[in-house]
Amino acid sequence: MLYRALVSGGEQLELQLVGRVLFHTAVVGVLAGGVGAALVFSVEWTQEALLSDLAGYQPLCAAGEICGHADTSFRPWLLALLPVVGALLSGLVSYFLAPETFSGGGNQIIEAFHSGQGNVRARVLPAKVITTTLTLGFGGSGGREGPTMLIGGALGSLVGRLLRVSPRERRILLVAGVAAGVSAVFRTPLGAALLAVEVFHRDDFESDALVPAVLASVIGFSVLSTVSGETALFAHAEHYSFDASHLPLYLGMAIAVSAFGWVFVRFLHGVEHASRAANIPGWARPALGGLGVGLLMVPVLWILARETNIPDGQGLGILGGSYGAGQIAITGADFLPGGWLGVGVLLLLAVLKLLATGLTVGTGGSAGDFGPSLVMGGLVGGAFGRAAQILWDPTLDPGAFALVGMGTFYGGVAHVPLAALVLVSELAGSYDLLVPMMFCGGIAFIANRRNVLYPAQRRTRHDSPAHRSELGLEALRHLPVSEAMSIPDGRVSFPEGTLAEDAIGVVAGATRQHVFPLVDANGVVTGMVTTELLRLVAWSPQALDGLPLAEVSGPPVTVQVHTPLGVALERMLEHHLRELVVVDDRGAPLGVLDETDVARAHQRLTDPNA
Repeated sequence: MLYRALVSGGEQLELQLVGRVLFHTAVVGVLAGGVGAALVFSVEWTQEALLSDLAGYQPLCAAGEICGHADTSFRPWLLALLPVVGALLSGLVSYFLAPETFSGGGNQIIEAFHSGQGNVRARVLPAKVITTTLTLGFGGSGGREGPTMLIGGALGSLVGRLLRVSPRERRILLVAGVAAGVSAVFRTPLGAALLAVEVFHRDDFESDALVPAVLASVIGFSVLSTVSGETALFAHAEHYSFDASHLPLYLGMAIAVSAFGWVFVRFLHGVEHASRAANIPGWARPALGGLGVGLLMVPVLWILARETNIPDGQGLGILGGSYGAGQIAITGADFLPGGWLGVGVLLLLAVLKLLATGLTVGTGGSAGDFGPSLVMGGLVGGAFGRAAQILWDPTLDPGAFALVGMGTFYGGVAHVPLAALVLVSELAGSYDLLVPMMFCGGIAFIANRRNVLYPAQRRTRHDSPAHRSELGLEALRHLPVSEAMSIPDGRVSFPEGTLAEDAIGVVAGATRQHVFPLVDANGVVTGMVTTELLRLVAWSPQALDGLPLAEVSGPPVTVQVHTPLGVALERMLEHHLRELVVVDDRGAPLGVLDETDVARAHQRLTDPNA
């Protein structure tokens, strides 16, 4: 029964996932976990061989990372050249083998889910591993998690095609692959599963894929932990206690982190636009970003080594994923000064990381924005915590603000508040900060409503082309609106000269009507207002005084009797309306088409016994 439901794409995936679906998910989890682990080792080996052993660069690592020590004297000229070489080679591979592998990978896999029926070309797998190794191994600024989202999703898509499953199941396997890939790289099984079902929409979840994502995530995590062990990425204080009096401070931090996230997304997309508009071949654009990173990073290291007690060649978390920078924001470091100078250093690192990541990813370098987002949030949060410690309470632990800032930053810009707070809790191995993370995550989610890190995200499942086909639009394509519309009694419409304050009382009594047309003297619909809009207007009684209803109305969204029902449903979904006004050729209202009418018509078409 379950498999027939998946193939037909009709009813929702049943919770008792057995047989084929579980087997397919397990296969995806093993493959994505293995490839994710291979990518981690490939990037780490390349970084150690080139950055440390060759250029004398000493990476700054988090507590859960294993980093070698540079035994070679620092060669700044070589460190400046390596990101250019890696980005150039990465650009050539992407351009000639798989253009989908330019940039991070998160936006590409989201678009493949919505508009590509869950299909990702098989060549993306080797190409993304190679390009990510070249970009990050040679010193580009970015994370491994974004690329593994694309790699894991591509594996899920490949398994789906090889096993000849339906488009719907292929999309579920794609989501499962994303979860397994992120879990293998980040060692966060629950957070990765939640991210995989949350990241495809701004206001919705891929609920059908939750159980497969959890299973694949557990398997991917198990594959990596078998090879490298199970260790939390970040060290932190033994315990963080919750104090309700600190919530105003967390509010201020959430606003500061959200503002920094807004700047980051604007800068990243600005670099993307500028690099596409530049008269430069596509394969050479990442090299331009690599050049910018080298010219930015090397002078900073050189100056700091001579003006502070920071060792020569000591990386400050600007290259690569930079989890070491997040670590010093949480626990500090021997070379990190105290007081306001320490606040300034953390903010400087956040700005440098923003610039380096924007230059790398925005020009097409194969590196993710996920890891750097966490680090930037941690740096800004840690700086805010240190400032609050100086100004407010010396007993405050800035590390708590750094951890909360991590989840706040990424949860806000990526519109994944639930996944972000669980991810950070797993990264730290502690749920002590769950309450302030929830509080700050909600603030950032609201503050970043118009700030979109992944433009391919759809608002809800109804806005996704993948799900619109599941709603039965094809079956309704040839049925006219006249076959489904109703002509209810007591429909309310308003003359154009009606005042808003007079309309509110009428609307309150029309409990079964949601769209109210405005008509002119000839009875033609010229505008419309909705109950939701009038409720918002009613919150400000002073503004209603003498306000014409036409001032708060929008353009009419109408259909005619001969309009195909599928087109009418698309229009309803596009404008987020529960009903449409049906008009004649002159534009005068004839009746109404609501979501119940469409559902009844669809049932008659698909169920002969209805």
